Amino acid sequence: MAEDFEFNEGVARIFDDMLSRSIPYYAEIQRMNVELAQKFAQPGSLVVDLGCSLGTTLVSLAKAIDDPSVRFLGVDNSLPMLARAQGNLEAAGVANRCELKAADLNDEIDLGNASVVIMNWTLQFVRPLNRDRVIRRIHDGLRDHGCLIVFEKVLGDEPLLNRMYIDLYYDFKRRNGYSDLEIAEKRERLENVLIPYRIEDDLQLLKRNGFAVNDVVFRWYNWAGFLGVKLETRQ
Repeated sequence: MAEDFEFNEGVARIFDDMLSRSIPYYAEIQRMNVELAQKFAQPGSLVVDLGCSLGTTLVSLAKAIDDPSVRFLGVDNSLPMLARAQGNLEAAGVANRCELKAADLNDEIDLGNASVVIMNWTLQFVRPLNRDRVIRRIHDGLRDHGCLIVFEKVLGDEPLLNRMYIDLYYDFKRRNGYSDLEIAEKRERLENVLIPYRIEDDLQLLKRNGFAVNDVVFRWYNWAGFLGVKLETRQ
């Protein structure tokens, strides 16, 4: 029986390659993160990447948002990931604008003064029991007119189509060099760790926790991206 998946040193060493071979339109999604963040980042605020892993998104953000008053915070619960992220930030010359923090999203997270929060394939690893609390805390910690950007693996509404989407995704992984054995082992290791929602469930999660403006910004079979915007707080 395969052990549950965890973001240890072994995963950290191959993580960039794993993401690019496992996530459809990975480069385009990274571009979308930057484009959306540029629209919502406010002077004097934080742009926060929850589940920052190796810091790839932070590097892109820090290079694209040149307002020196905007700073960047990466949060992850994996110390091996954070150690490698620090090296990547330094190599890219953006470490002076970025801070890294070790924390578990199932616990309390202080967002400080955030105008943008990004969760790339991170919310799906938060226990369902805690997801409402996490999203509410993000909403309440954002500045007015700030945004939450979420990219997730999702479930299809129809079981027949959902099975087809999964099969097409495995075809995508095979095209990128994964064997059937590797695909099966990864699926088994993630079974009790990664728990996806339906698209409508994710939209309702955003809405009931304060994000009155929300939309689907990306869809590829059983992968999706969401944008939630915080409106002005009533006094």
